[in-house]
Amino acid sequence: MIGSMSPTDPNAPLLPLRLHPGDDLRRALEQALAQQNVEAAFVLSGIGSLRPAVLRLAGAADALQIDGDTEVLTLAGTLGAAGTSHLHMSVADHQGRVVGGHAGYGCIVRTTAEVLLMLLPAWQFSREPDATTGYAELAIRRLINPGAAPC
Repeated sequence: MIGSMSPTDPNAPLLPLRLHPGDDLRRALEQALAQQNVEAAFVLSGIGSLRPAVLRLAGAADALQIDGDTEVLTLAGTLGAAGTSHLHMSVADHQGRVVGGHAGYGCIVRTTAEVLLMLLPAWQFSREPDATTGYAELAIRRLINPGAAPC
């Protein structure tokens, strides 16, 4: 097991956030991470409302944009430097139909988004090509000194 911090550890660096109408969900989370001078975090939980919601469905090349009001039912994933985050989200439309996938840029907060991050100041997340999957996958590095270059 790498690392010893857990979400129930009273010393775990948790960061509760409230995003505001007009915020781009993914960009705002990446900006919050940068403002904390941290290069890695997990999204533990997230709820709120969006208009529009932008999701890339499993196996799809292009994103699906839902232009109406949606409620965020779940939000989870990894946060790294801009462009390296990997977030999954499920949303419900005004009729209760649920769809989920990769949360893209362009998910705009309608009324609120309430998100809990677990900051990982001793770690760095990036994306590197994986010959097995053909995708840029998560690369995890421990930092020698948080705030310094990766080892």
